[in-house]
Amino acid sequence: MREYSIAAIPADGIGPEVISAGLEVLEALTQKAGGFQLKVEKFPWGSDYYKKHGTMMPANGLELLRPFSAIYFGAVGAPDVPDHITLWGLRLAICQGFDQYVNLRPTRILEGLSSPLRDCKPNDLDWVIVRENTEGEYSGQGGRAHRGFPEEVATETSIFTRRGVTRIMRFAFQLAQQRPRKLLTVVTKSNAQRHGMVFWDEIAAEVSKEFPEVIWDKMLVDAMTTRMVAKPASLDTIVATNLHADILSDLAAALAGSLGIAPTGNIDPERRFPSMFEPIHGAAFDITGKGIANPIGAFWTAAMMLAHLGEKDAVQRLMHAVERVTASGLHTPDLGGKATTREVTSAVCDAIHSSNV
Repeated sequence: MREYSIAAIPADGIGPEVISAGLEVLEALTQKAGGFQLKVEKFPWGSDYYKKHGTMMPANGLELLRPFSAIYFGAVGAPDVPDHITLWGLRLAICQGFDQYVNLRPTRILEGLSSPLRDCKPNDLDWVIVRENTEGEYSGQGGRAHRGFPEEVATETSIFTRRGVTRIMRFAFQLAQQRPRKLLTVVTKSNAQRHGMVFWDEIAAEVSKEFPEVIWDKMLVDAMTTRMVAKPASLDTIVATNLHADILSDLAAALAGSLGIAPTGNIDPERRFPSMFEPIHGAAFDITGKGIANPIGAFWTAAMMLAHLGEKDAVQRLMHAVERVTASGLHTPDLGGKATTREVTSAVCDAIHSSNV
């Protein structure tokens, strides 16, 4: 029996609601699929922990997480804690501390859902966005001086290293090579950002020589938003910087139906450290505690985690169950329905138990 240790960090807002739902679905999956078990340990880190202890996680947090097979993460953010504290104190501390340099965000239109794009068919929107996840615009380099005076200045320095750009570009080309269309779009803003982004373009051209079978093109990030909306079928695999991909992937999720369905993997491809998996929707405090959070993003995230662990059959079974439920019309309010988190979770568990996949 294969056993995996999972560190669950529900954290803030709707995080505890959707992670609880995800763990319930994973338990149903292990019962049905057999062959593997998940040993889950929860960590009560996040904004409430910060209010009690002054930190989002303990000083030895990374040391505590390091032995686990994977991390299942909810969301960070609180109305009464500054966003830069919640993000840098927990999520980014884990991503950078474990060198999870790939942020992987698949996007497609699930069965029973529709895009807000009028003429977009399901097959027109099936993308994977590869986001550089440890440097770039989120390097945390910069500072402020002369606070409170008219000459106050703030700097935020983007860091692009040859090692960092090369490894994310190579990952993106490899991924594109494995997908049926073998198509990659490299996103930059090199017309205006003439150092870091030109560097990004140059390394893309260098790495492309290793993958002659991959068809690739370049887009400026502002033009890319237009292409995503107007010509979604022209895209497949996309690679972009930390900031640009962060923004584009939220647009992608909205075009596929809702932020509530979208998953993310923060991945260390070399497997030196545990990778972390999370839905992208954030803490969503406006609906916290109402029981209407969409758990589909957490379920798809769980499928990404299982794929990383090598449980391909379980991934197929889980996503088949999810799409049976979305196709049935049982949708939470973000998708235009009236279903609760509890109802969707129960339906997916039932679909798992009744599946012949």
